[in-house]
Amino acid sequence: MEQSLIQKIKEGLYLDGLDPKSYSPLSLAYIGDAIYEIVIRTIVMSAGNMSVNKYHKKSSSMVKASAQKEVFEKIEPFLTGEEMAVYKRGRNSKSGSVAKNASMMDYRKATGVEALVGYLYLAGDMDRIIELIGIGFDLNKKEEIGEEHES
Repeated sequence: MEQSLIQKIKEGLYLDGLDPKSYSPLSLAYIGDAIYEIVIRTIVMSAGNMSVNKYHKKSSSMVKASAQKEVFEKIEPFLTGEEMAVYKRGRNSKSGSVAKNASMMDYRKATGVEALVGYLYLAGDMDRIIELIGIGFDLNKKEEIGEEHES
């Protein structure tokens, strides 16, 4: 079985710890934000070569709070009880940040999604992250990304 990214990092850099249950929801969201971003950037780049500006615009539209809220609405029926609990802990956390270009509810839902992604990442379950993001964006999104590249 292939190792997950977190397993490779922990072993390659001799890191201990990183038990997802030992971190606050905002800490999970912190790492989850980065993992979510790298998955989205990978999806965007799969459409082929284009300018970095186009990559940035497309990925930004997919990682903004309102887009993450929409992802949550699609994945919610597929979440386990444990995953839903992690999401809710993230959503209900009070961060020191203020939503810049989103409603507070969208921002909180996005924080919940990021906390869930962070939790799954630290648990070594990249397969589940990919599955959920795939559900959240449907297969239609890839076609839209490809269409943008062709024009």
